[in-house]
Amino acid sequence: MNNGENNITVVDEQGNEQLCEVLFTFDSEEFGKSYVLYYPVGANEEDEEDIEIHASAFIPSEDNNDGELMPIETDEEWDLIEEMLNTFLAEDEENE
Repeated sequence: MNNGENNITVVDEQGNEQLCEVLFTFDSEEFGKSYVLYYPVGANEEDEEDIEIHASAFIPSEDNNDGELMPIETDEEWDLIEEMLNTFLAEDEENE
């Protein structure tokens, strides 16, 4: 994960690369994984309700900045991510 620019490149099912902006990352001891939440760069920021936020698990690599993104496979993980996202968004609103 490159936190310097806060952007990651994600390859979709069709093999298209898409530049995405990282919303935030967090670690879960419960699942022993790290997670990243992100959305496509260029999404209309004024229309936050419509921004599609994506989430992936990732394994940070030791030798460079990019980790390997992996799909999230369990409902328990999705519940945790949703909880973290709601907390993040609530804190974000308080800071404005």
